[in-house]
Amino acid sequence: MERAIRVFLVDDHGIVRSGLRGFLETAADVEIAGEAATGREALGALSEGLVADVLLLDLVMPGMHGLELVDRLKQASPTLRVVVLSAHGDTALVHQALSLGVDGYVVKASNPARILDAVRAAHHRELYIDPSIAAQVTGNTAARVSPSLTPRERDVVRLVAQGKSNMDIASSLFISERTARTHVSHVLAKLDLQSRVQLALWAVESGITGRE
Repeated sequence: MERAIRVFLVDDHGIVRSGLRGFLETAADVEIAGEAATGREALGALSEGLVADVLLLDLVMPGMHGLELVDRLKQASPTLRVVVLSAHGDTALVHQALSLGVDGYVVKASNPARILDAVRAAHHRELYIDPSIAAQVTGNTAARVSPSLTPRERDVVRLVAQGKSNMDIASSLFISERTARTHVSHVLAKLDLQSRVQLALWAVESGITGRE
């Protein structure tokens, strides 16, 4: 049996953490590794050796904004998966979070089951965007009539959606970094997209994420 997903909760409201803990503990494949009320508390716990697979955090907290925490976490622990649980679904905020490498973004007003979906997806290196905001964030890019992607291009898109760099893509596909960069550029041009973040979001709406 696969080991349970260790989730660390970060939210400045105790009642929210309590509710999240109670809900997540009902899932047989999830266990709570710990919790913190601020970003600094979270950094302290993790630096002291606390082990977690997925960090579930709010963005608006006293002392250290969630985006700053994401940035510091991703630099210190690149393998740690981060899911944002926020009251705000503002497009600019979502894009900013994704550009920092978050693995999921869920709106607090959504169905609680989506939180669990996001945690599981992040653990399996899949990007999860709350369906309630996905369309507005992507600008409905997935709805465009676009050229079909080759199997290799789909592989590249999938890896971009997992937050992989060109070097990582090259290593995974046994190609040169230059070839990986060329593939990414060609896919962006095919889909008329401007950035890797837009491509990752397009992959979410198109179902080209995770492992096939």
